[in-house]
Amino acid sequence: MGVRIGAPLFFADATPSQVELATMRRKPVIAIVGRPNVGKSTLFNRLIGQRVAIVEDTPGVTRDRLYGEGEWLGQPFVVIDTGGILFGDEDPLTEQVRVQAQVAMHEADCILFMVDARDGLTPADEEVAALLRRGDKPVLLLVNKADNPQIWENQRAEFFRVGLGEPIPISSIHGHNIAEVLEQAFERLPTEPPTPAEAEEGLEPVKIAIVGRPNVGKSSLLNAILGEPRAIVSPVAGTTRDTLDTPFTWKGQPIVLIDTAGIKRPGKVQRSLEYYAQMRAERAMQRADVAVVVIDAAEGVTHNDRRIAQLAANAGRGVVWAVNKWDLKEPPDGNLSEATPAKRDFERLMQQQVQWLDYAPCMFLSALAGTGIEQLLDTCMAVADFHSMRVGTGELNRLMQEWLYERPYTRKGKSLKIYYATMASVRPPTLVLFVNDPDIVHFSFLRYLENQLRRRYEYTGTPIRWVVRAAHEEREK
Repeated sequence: MGVRIGAPLFFADATPSQVELATMRRKPVIAIVGRPNVGKSTLFNRLIGQRVAIVEDTPGVTRDRLYGEGEWLGQPFVVIDTGGILFGDEDPLTEQVRVQAQVAMHEADCILFMVDARDGLTPADEEVAALLRRGDKPVLLLVNKADNPQIWENQRAEFFRVGLGEPIPISSIHGHNIAEVLEQAFERLPTEPPTPAEAEEGLEPVKIAIVGRPNVGKSSLLNAILGEPRAIVSPVAGTTRDTLDTPFTWKGQPIVLIDTAGIKRPGKVQRSLEYYAQMRAERAMQRADVAVVVIDAAEGVTHNDRRIAQLAANAGRGVVWAVNKWDLKEPPDGNLSEATPAKRDFERLMQQQVQWLDYAPCMFLSALAGTGIEQLLDTCMAVADFHSMRVGTGELNRLMQEWLYERPYTRKGKSLKIYYATMASVRPPTLVLFVNDPDIVHFSFLRYLENQLRRRYEYTGTPIRWVVRAAHEEREK
């Protein structure tokens, strides 16, 4: 077992491009954090197999985030080296180093927190540990320079005090226990192995969940897309119970269609079979890229339709409205992609009823007649592209300063300052803002930023999430 020598992706003074980050986000990301001079850069060099990070016995050598790529048992991963985190230091440079480290933590899937066995547990270590405990990322506690097993046994109990689980003794300079660190890190990474078809084609399939309340035509839509009776269709509500995953290819792009059971209102679920069928349907939404919410054109948007769309949006999925049985409202020989007065009226009514989902496109179709299917799939693919589209960090920061300048924001007697912005992840796009005071940021201002972002990049059908953080965390009491 070992780490493959990998090529560095880019270096400390470089800002990752949109293409580089999009490539990286298909791989697990591991960030190394800790106070200055505990051996983070030495470990970074060992993980990527090259001397990329400068290593000096002087605190504060690393300042920016440094990215590199390694491989563990055939699985590539991205590792981020960060500057040493210090609290209580008002120096602007130290604050920027701290912000860069916090950005790395938001980008990471797993965090390696390093401390020094020779120094023991310091107050600075405990402050970083307090920050990590408040997060939601898996953390491994690495005790560097623990080369002597006998001395380590006497020290071991001390490091449990930080409350981050079992400490792992390592030596980043000699490579001691690095294999165990990677083994435990990969056990905690939320990654799914690619299917053989994905590995062969190099394309990740787009997962489309067909959801809705019972008897609106979900299984008929699945069959219409595939051109064959893949799912049982019956006028009896609740025919579909399991989630059906069906792979196929659309215009060269692999897709997995997920047919689901009809989702009822909570008070209408009477049997355990219905309960578990609905649980599977809701889980299907969580693993999809796009949720197609099927509604009945004759009934319009019901309260339960809105609730199902809300579940999909809350799960961070792209959302497309599929208005089925439209041939009952307009002649079936009409072109369903064409705007008509009836469609415009229907869309206007939908926007009034579901204002919070005004970014979701509305497609008109007839699953029974097989019309409108191509337009629906093309729209789903466009939404999937927006769902995984990343705006570069440099461009994002420029836009944030421009929009804040156009609309200065003051609340509670304090003016908002945005020090740094990054799109920490996609699927859905998640933006992290590092500001002077998160408490003054009202949701209405985030809505303004979101509207500006959508005007610039569309993000059709895709929810956008916002995380607001202090540029420097207060010391935990």
